Amino acid sequence: MSRIKEAFTGKKAFIPFITCGDGGLANTIDIVKAAVENGADLVELGIPFSDPTAEGPVIQAANIRALATGVTTDKIFDMVVELRKSVSVPLVFMTYANVVFSYGIEKFVGKCHEVGIDGLILPDVPFEEKEEFASVCDKYDIDLISLIAPTSHERIAMIAKEAKGFIYIVSSLGVTGVRNEINTDIASMVKLIRANTNTPCAVGFGISTPEQAAKMRELSDGVIVGSAIVRQVAEYGNDAAGHIGEYVKSMVG
Repeated sequence: MSRIKEAFTGKKAFIPFITCGDGGLANTIDIVKAAVENGADLVELGIPFSDPTAEGPVIQAANIRALATGVTTDKIFDMVVELRKSVSVPLVFMTYANVVFSYGIEKFVGKCHEVGIDGLILPDVPFEEKEEFASVCDKYDIDLISLIAPTSHERIAMIAKEAKGFIYIVSSLGVTGVRNEINTDIASMVKLIRANTNTPCAVGFGISTPEQAAKMRELSDGVIVGSAIVRQVAEYGNDAAGHIGEYVKSMVG
């Protein structure tokens, strides 16, 4: 069984998103460890990019801060090697096509396999254009994770049938960020997904409170939280790990 599948087996997964290098890579390592120790089942690691189109102001600012520290893709790979000495939960990269292109698709995905990355999320690559990435990911046993947005109703079945790892359900239209309420009919999206695949699905975009997490957990197989965590990195800097550990504990339910 793959590590990603294991993260969803017999429980609802809690998935934090962390921007690599925000506050320095040593800080990222401490934050990931604190999140895992407090119940994170899978961790999304954001590789910073200068033009992160899917991100709201909180994660955009984190990308800028991280890039200002001189973080590079190679340094992030080295950080994952370090993380893998003590962290066994699945690790998934979230980044943009440009980052992978400029590194070289084959070289990037091969390196993911080598350091122990389990999956890859590319929010700016449409389903119809994923093949050049998907074929290389298949070769190296890396799950290319599909996103399904509220606008994708007629495409949900098609995307779900080919989904690998887990399906990232985008809860709201627009960019990432904390939202007061989520009005999308997640239940009907999940129903359609489950009619077409056994691949688990997790809801992200806009979740920040234990109440929202509990509601989304009821409807799906997992919850993804990004901006609410990244905001704490901005606020607490090198002391963020302890605060994020407590926050994760409150969200796991």
